[in-house]
Amino acid sequence: MPLDPSTERFLAGLRGPGEDPWTIEEMRRLSDLRFPVERRELPHVADLAVPGADGAVPVRLYRPAPRARGPLPALVYLHGGGWVLGGIESVDQACRDLAAEIGCAVLSVGYRLAPEHPFPAAVEDAWTVVEALSRDPERFDADPGAIAVAGDSAGGNLAAVVALLARDRGVRLVHQLLVYPVTDTSTDTASWDAYGEGYGLDAATLRRFAALYRAGADPADPRLAPLRAPDLSGLAPATVITADHDILRDEGEAYARRLELAGVQVSHRRYPGTIHSFFLLPEIFPAGLEARAFAVRRLRSAFAAVPR
Repeated sequence: MPLDPSTERFLAGLRGPGEDPWTIEEMRRLSDLRFPVERRELPHVADLAVPGADGAVPVRLYRPAPRARGPLPALVYLHGGGWVLGGIESVDQACRDLAAEIGCAVLSVGYRLAPEHPFPAAVEDAWTVVEALSRDPERFDADPGAIAVAGDSAGGNLAAVVALLARDRGVRLVHQLLVYPVTDTSTDTASWDAYGEGYGLDAATLRRFAALYRAGADPADPRLAPLRAPDLSGLAPATVITADHDILRDEGEAYARRLELAGVQVSHRRYPGTIHSFFLLPEIFPAGLEARAFAVRRLRSAFAAVPR
């Protein structure tokens, strides 16, 4: 499948780091740059902190209706960035849009980043927020029976892992939205071979980030590689979105197949001609608008099915 014209224009504007790899600090400064896009106004946006075993976890709560309207379904969103880059601000626009279009509260998690905080710090922070939401929904004015998780790339990895933990620890989730997720520690897929250079997400960079995050942990640990979990039955229904020209395509689709084989209700869509990050840049990629609308429909349906 050829690249979409919007993708070709985007890739033509990218400039590589040259001969010397950028430092983590340089990459973080670049990732903090913001496109001048209009951000949707919401009636309630608040920065909060959720107490955790290793300190407070920052979250940003988005509500598309005033708190006086009563409890809303809640979506916990986990940003991408290879467990090394990104944060609450990097997905602020997307979280505002999801809250407004789904009609739910969104909690965006500022989990700890590697290499300062390697695995399992990010998993622990993500779980801390989901557990707090299920245990103390009144604090967030959320419906405890209508909780979902979502994430893109490394955040998709964390969302999948949290869904596994929720099943095993007795917390009911109504859905998991996995957008081009990292699901394995292996890099031996056809998509890694085909799209490792020149398509936005560089294989060498992701290997570097994954090594910083893993920090010597067992690569078969399902909290690192949910694709290697021995049993995926009983998990929350899933939506899996993949990009055509993305090194993560094959492992995301393998996870969707394994979920289906385990009896989990799953809907997967691959968007032709797209690359990694298209979901978060609908102002650049028309397919991003399509994927976002698909995700919104899936989550609205999941929340609507919750008995009242």
